[in-house]
Amino acid sequence: MTQAIENKKLMQQIFAELSKGNSRPLTDSMADEFTWTVIGTTMWSRKFTGKKAVIEELLAPLRAKLTPPIIVTPQRFIADEDIVAVEARGKNTTKDAKSYNNTYCFVFRLSAGQLQEVTEYTDTALITSTLGDLP
Repeated sequence: MTQAIENKKLMQQIFAELSKGNSRPLTDSMADEFTWTVIGTTMWSRKFTGKKAVIEELLAPLRAKLTPPIIVTPQRFIADEDIVAVEARGKNTTKDAKSYNNTYCFVFRLSAGQLQEVTEYTDTALITSTLGDLP
């Protein structure tokens, strides 16, 4: 039970900062071999393997499309051993003034206080209509 509690607490701290537009705790907590899988069949949908690839191939292009700060606010945390699921909502605007308010369910796997992987379940139709292709 302690592992689940600690993992949930870490994710609550990370998302408290994401809700203020601060993604640093998220990236700082990623293991070097971290993977991020975006579900679906959009240009954004794939498995990004390695912390460097996640930052350069997913997060940087996302930042290029959205007006700062990028806000993701948690709604609920569910923890079980090394897994923490986070329901969240984004409240963002693209650089061409479109609303991008997506909903998410992130399923994280943690080990030794580091993020090992995440699968992002989200509205892929909204991604396509609002963000278009990866830059």
